Amino acid sequence: MSFSASWLALREPADHRARDCALADRLALHLAQHSTARLLDLGCGSGSNLRALAPVLGQSQDWTLVDYDAALLAAARDALMAWADQADASKDALVLAKQGKAIRVQFQQADLSQGLQPLLASKPHCVTASALFDLCSADFIAQATHAIAQCGAAFYTVLTYDGVERWHPSHARDEAVLAAFIAHQKTDKGFGISAGPDAPDALAHGFQREGYEVFEASTPWQLEAPRDNMLMAELARGIAAAARETGQVEPILVDDWLAARLAATHAAIGHRDLLALPR
Repeated sequence: MSFSASWLALREPADHRARDCALADRLALHLAQHSTARLLDLGCGSGSNLRALAPVLGQSQDWTLVDYDAALLAAARDALMAWADQADASKDALVLAKQGKAIRVQFQQADLSQGLQPLLASKPHCVTASALFDLCSADFIAQATHAIAQCGAAFYTVLTYDGVERWHPSHARDEAVLAAFIAHQKTDKGFGISAGPDAPDALAHGFQREGYEVFEASTPWQLEAPRDNMLMAELARGIAAAARETGQVEPILVDDWLAARLAATHAAIGHRDLLALPR
């Protein structure tokens, strides 16, 4: 499953506001033992995870950005060059300077559903992702946690959807539409039947079984009108479309819900960040 670069750009400010700073600082402290931190970013999209995390980490960083969508990898390359204070593009990597950091970035097109072992052969110090694992099956999550633990890498993922949504003003169909949306999310997105909002717990339990120390934080989007009007509208339209596809709520009732949501003044959309460190 892939998302458009325009959707990823629209959600990036809300993503960056929601991240838990304490977990990112704890990761930075863990990676400080390495002169150059090596990070593997799964499902990188347009590179938002790097843009949020790199300024927190040490002076020298080596990133590999992985996505199935070649167009998103190209978008990530362009966006990172625009973001950097300085950028040197070569055939196989970008060398970026940002806020005094030296950041080398490689791009790799790969189908994550085929397993992580080939990607982990580079022995990253940290495997990271953003808004990915709620689209993955419980089996994929179990296999991923085991593979990451086998190579001894830290794991840091942000903005995994947890199924908690609160819109204001409230609407009589909020619960029914949310239940239909979650049912739609728990279909196959390319990794088997998705864990959906069960993914945060599956990740935590998986790394705990592997002997890792696990830290979590609630990181909901806090969306407000008029600042986030465009994101709230696109989000509501996407939820409504998914709810219609399930057939669990009559279309006329979904339309009524959507009309109310397009006039919403606030929405809190639940996510969790997770950091797992080898003991």
